[in-house]
Amino acid sequence: MRIVLLGAPGSGKGTQGPRLAERLGVPYLSTGELLRAEAAAATDLGARVAPYLEEGELVPDDLTLEVVDRALAGGAAADGFVLDGFPRTLAQAERLGDVDLVLHLALPDDVARRRLADRDEGRADDADPEVIEHRLRVYHDQTAPLLGHYDERGTLVTVDADRSPAEVTAALDAALDAAAPRATD
Repeated sequence: MRIVLLGAPGSGKGTQGPRLAERLGVPYLSTGELLRAEAAAATDLGARVAPYLEEGELVPDDLTLEVVDRALAGGAAADGFVLDGFPRTLAQAERLGDVDLVLHLALPDDVARRRLADRDEGRADDADPEVIEHRLRVYHDQTAPLLGHYDERGTLVTVDADRSPAEVTAALDAALDAAAPRATD
């Protein structure tokens, strides 16, 4: 099953994504982790990606697509995947093509702000209010439009992420169970 996780920063994608992937027996691909690993490896691609990461900007589509294409090209993703952080733009969604299910972890901005500021681990700049506001703005401007894109295709399921992780997990499991027959058609 090919699944995309969408949600504002702090919505729980990094918590729920690996669990979903384990349940389905498919790889969990966090675009942020892939991009940071590429930058840390100091490859040519990583050198081009690093300045965007350092500024907290979205990495341009062409660079992001190169990293994601590499990750999906391996045989491990042949039976499906859970993508976190990709697509982030309509151009990326069009390049990705059809997916079986898009799970939107809906979270009010005030809750996202609180969660990001309270994180013990993760990005070093998560607690910086300016960075948090910037990340939320980028999400609303560039990624939120994907909700309509996937809703038109009948693949979007929205889950209230302003609950305990266990409650969100139960809602995601229910969405997977409902979508499983469609994915095999």
